[in-house]
This record gives sequence, C-alpha cells and structure tokens, in this order.
Amino acid sequence: MTSIHAFWLAGRQTTGETTFDVTSPWDGRVVGQAAVPTDAQVEEAVAAAYAVRDEFAATPAHVRAAALTHVSNRLVERTEEIAQLISAENGKPIKWARGELGRAISVFRFAAEEARRFNGGEAQRLDTDAGGQGRLALTRRFPKGVVLGIAPFNFPLNLCAHKIAPAIAVGTPIILKPAPATPLSGLIIGELLAETDLPAGSWSILPVANDKMPALVQDERLPVISFTGSEKVGYAIMDSVPRKHCTLELGGNGAAVVLGDYSSDEDLDWAASRIATFSNYQGGQSCISVQRVIADASVYDRLVPRVIKAVEAQVTGDPSDPATEVGPLVNEDAAKRVESWVDEAAKAGAKVLTGGKRDGASYAPTVLAEVPADVTIACEEVFGPVLTLKKVDGEAEAFEAVNDSKYGLQAGVFTHDLQTAFRAHRALEVGGVVIGDAPSYRADQMPYGGVKQSGVGREGVRFAMDDYTYERVMVLTGLAL
Repeated sequence: MTSIHAFWLAGRQTTGETTFDVTSPWDGRVVGQAAVPTDAQVEEAVAAAYAVRDEFAATPAHVRAAALTHVSNRLVERTEEIAQLISAENGKPIKWARGELGRAISVFRFAAEEARRFNGGEAQRLDTDAGGQGRLALTRRFPKGVVLGIAPFNFPLNLCAHKIAPAIAVGTPIILKPAPATPLSGLIIGELLAETDLPAGSWSILPVANDKMPALVQDERLPVISFTGSEKVGYAIMDSVPRKHCTLELGGNGAAVVLGDYSSDEDLDWAASRIATFSNYQGGQSCISVQRVIADASVYDRLVPRVIKAVEAQVTGDPSDPATEVGPLVNEDAAKRVESWVDEAAKAGAKVLTGGKRDGASYAPTVLAEVPADVTIACEEVFGPVLTLKKVDGEAEAFEAVNDSKYGLQAGVFTHDLQTAFRAHRALEVGGVVIGDAPSYRADQMPYGGVKQSGVGREGVRFAMDDYTYERVMVLTGLAL
C-alpha cells in the first residue's frame, strides 16, 4: 500500500480531503502520495503565520539557531533514506541526490551560524556635522513580513532549504510550496522542524496545486515572495503583485568559455571533462548547467573531439545505480520538448555530433555544432542534457558571445591568465563568473542569482536573510560621544 505523506500546517502534521500520486520519472512507479490542503487549511496556515510574525521576530537568536542546527544534524542522520527519496521522486542519479543532501545539510548549518550573528546592528556617530552633535544612529534589520516560498522540482530538498532556512534565521514566518512533481523531499523538512521549539505558525509546508497559487500570491498578508522556477511563471508573479517584494531565481543558458591560453592537453582534457559532466548532471535540469561552449579558434578543433568523447562516456540509466551519472528528465513531456528543440536545430542546419535520441523520459547526452542563431535552442534555456559548440576568434568575441543572450546567470571561463579573469569579471553580464571551471559551481553561502531575464535578487543564506529584511534606524540623542 502506498504511503500518504501528510503536509505541515502551522507546524502540525495533517491531511486534507484529497491526495495525488508522486511517480518516478525513471520507471513510473508510485513513490508516494501527497496530501493536498483544502482552501480552508491554506487560509488557516496564512492566518497563523500572520498572527505569529511579531512573536517569531522576537524569538531569541539561540532558539532559532538551535532549531536550524537540529535540522542539519537530523539530515545527516537520515542521509541515505532522504537521498533515496530525492532520487526516486526526481529521477536524479543517487550520486547527485547524495550531493544535494550534503548541500542542504550545509544550508541549515550556515543559517544557524548566521542566526547567531545577524542583526547585531551597526552604530554610526552623527556628530560629523554640527546638527548631529550628541547623536548616534543604530541600524538594525527587521523582517519585511511573512514569506511565500515557491520551490522547483530540480533540487527538491536543497532549494526548499534555501527558502526555509534564511526565514527561520531572521525570525520571519514562511509558507513553503514545494513543486507538485517532487513534494516529498520538502515535506521531510517539516518532519525535522516539528521536532524543534519554534512557535506554531512560524512555518508551514503546503503542496498547493498550481491553479490555487494566484490567490496565495495576491494575499496581502504575504508581502515577500521568493520564487525559483521558469521565467514565464516568475515574471507573471511579479507583474501580478508590483507592490510586493519578489526575489526571482529564473533561467539561464550557461556558457563555458575556453580561451586560447588554455591549450595544453591536460588543460583541454580538464575543460572537456567538466563541460561534459555539467552539461548532463541532473539530466541538464539545472539553471547553471553548461548549455553553450564558446571556444577560441586556436583550441576549438582539439577541444571538440575531447568534449564528444567525454559526453559519450557519461553513464546513463537507472538513477538508483551508483554508477549512473545521467538519469531521466522530470517527465516524458520534458524529454519530448528537448527532442523537438534539437530536431528543429538539426532541420535548420545544426550538426548533431552525438546523442539526439529520446527514450521515454530519458534523452541521450547531446552535442550540437553550427547551430543557427535564431533557433530555439540557441536562445532559450534547454533544461536538458544538450550543449552547443561555437568557435570564436579571441577573448573579445568570446565575451560578446556570452553576453548575446537574454539570460545572465553564471558563466565559466577556462583561462590561466589573472588579467583575463578580471576582464571577464568586468565584461560578462552575469551574476557569477567561475574561472577555471564550468559555470555550474555554486557554493550555498555565496550570493547566487542573475541579471537580465535570469531574475532579480540573490539567494545564498546571508543574502536571502538580507532580502527578507529591511533596515530600521534608531537615533539616540544627548549622548557624550
């Protein structure tokens, strides 16, 4: 009998009137059933979060830090169980699921550390002008209000952690909506939070149906929205609530630039290996996976066969097999979309150097060359295991090619030259530049986000904490400074 996974309403476990099946993208088996909250239960969660906001903001830092530490420690204790769940509901290979879990452990640990030192305040003497004699300004940060966190399917545990952990760290209530395709990993966080002493109402985890979300988005009691997902949905949310504070982590089409000084056999083998791995990890379902390879003409012809060989060496298959590196996409429709984009490019003249075949929800790791600039796969985020190759003449043309995109999330630049690295940092219109590696590196404590149509705002624990709060100044008068 399939187990029913209850949701978390104002800190307590409960069920609604209906459930839905969560199935494995690999073999279609039912992984579990998720209970769906009723409209009345959603209202109860919102009302509870709104009512507790002042109490939660006043909670001592050690209480919030202890709760976050507890979650981190419990994730360690339940590592293999939770990794297996991530792999089952998401379809990502178990090796990547374990990696995701390790990152979520760190997110809660970082949040616990930040909770202890956040909001100590900054003192500023104001007697630098005569009118401020005897005055001191103390600036502290306070929550903007209840957060509505909306998480995607591709990192079903860690991106839920990136919504919840910073909210708890600053003492602001949060209502989290996990992705409908992968709600079970997010609900696990509720099990662990329920073991803590956080006040009732300070958090809820609700697998609300997508068609019920507009009412939640519009609710004035939820003034902060943190969304990770597609560009179309993210901007629709922002446009519908122009007076709310929205953080949007949207799409990308990550570029890996290989410059002429990266020319030894060892260099090119490393670049090819990293490009192959990170164009295909998570089935390519990562906003910072490698989609575009931009190589200097002096190394292009030596790099291409290495990339093809490395891509073809990627082990595909059953995500539960520790040897598997590339599993299925989240569902068959996603794989069919990738297939249609590759077919469109091929019909327009692109050369399929390897891959280009679909099997159900799986799509073979694929390399394309000579891709016309106006086809979909050249302009949009493929979110699948496909990369394109482009030859350029020199650094300036390479950087121009990176910037020739509506997206600007991260870019990788393979170079040994320090001056080139700083020029890349200045020139590339992206939220992050990774030197000597693919664009797919993310440390969970660093600021993460993009420019242009890759979104607004930044994640990364402390930076999300800043995003959930605002500065409030207190001026003290009549002091002997």
